[in-house]
Amino acid sequence: MAAACVLTALIALLPLQGAGGSALPESGSADTPRAEQARAEECKEPERSLPASGADGPTIKEIKTRKDKPNKLIVGVDQNSYRWGYRNPSTGKLEGFDIDLARAIAKDILGDPDDIIFRAVPTNQRVPAIQSGQVDMVVRTMTINCERLKDVAFSTAYFETGQQLLVPEDSKIKGYDETLAGKKLCTAAGSTALSELEKQAYGADISTTVPNQLDCLVRLQLGDVDAVVTDSALAAGQAAQDPTVSLAGKPFTKEYYGVAMSKKAPDLVRRVNRILEDYRKDDWDKSYKDWLADDLKDIDGPPAPKYQD
Repeated sequence: MAAACVLTALIALLPLQGAGGSALPESGSADTPRAEQARAEECKEPERSLPASGADGPTIKEIKTRKDKPNKLIVGVDQNSYRWGYRNPSTGKLEGFDIDLARAIAKDILGDPDDIIFRAVPTNQRVPAIQSGQVDMVVRTMTINCERLKDVAFSTAYFETGQQLLVPEDSKIKGYDETLAGKKLCTAAGSTALSELEKQAYGADISTTVPNQLDCLVRLQLGDVDAVVTDSALAAGQAAQDPTVSLAGKPFTKEYYGVAMSKKAPDLVRRVNRILEDYRKDDWDKSYKDWLADDLKDIDGPPAPKYQD
């Protein structure tokens, strides 16, 4: 356990090279189309996105020609989520399922998968990073939901997941139920997990929140908390890192990951949706087999896209 804890902490502290740079001004139409994303109060199917288009709109043209870092796609990612977005300690390179997708988007828009700048974004800074223009998009296991649609736009879904508990092997916690009473849980600030626990925690202490989800695993390894609540897709990767922890119960929500972008960039949203249509045909399955198949065995394929009328 101690060795796993040290390894996890070291990975969490590795610096992200090339993460500097000035903020990117938001671009696109000043008047975002009414159909861009459903208003949260009217939101029934948040995974419905704008129809796909391969056109180069104003946002994409600005990405190609801006004075600061021209012809580079600036993408907010994780560098600490094993299998999804993490820095390989042997090579120093960012790898994972989300990294593959980000590079595919850069290749389609700019012609080369290396025309990309990765910026490490904490869980609770994903939305602010988009709104401030520090990144063009976030590809970081980000759940599409109605609350977030108030602040950012999303692509169509590229992965289905759900909230689940990660516990020590000898834990008495059986899942998202009464066995949580009196237990101390850890979640990432601004996460879907925290939102769900605020609705129903079964008597658990949910006061422990951290900037990055991986910090919860470290606290679990140290014995500071009794369980971690996070996406099952992330939890499976963490269980693969540390054999002394395991998943408890079944996922208690159904959620979808999407690429998050500015609400002022509908052309970029449409373009990413078109890229995802092609990506689902072949590249998605290849990336899944490379990164996720060993830990997430019951995935039939990517979710079908849903578009706004």
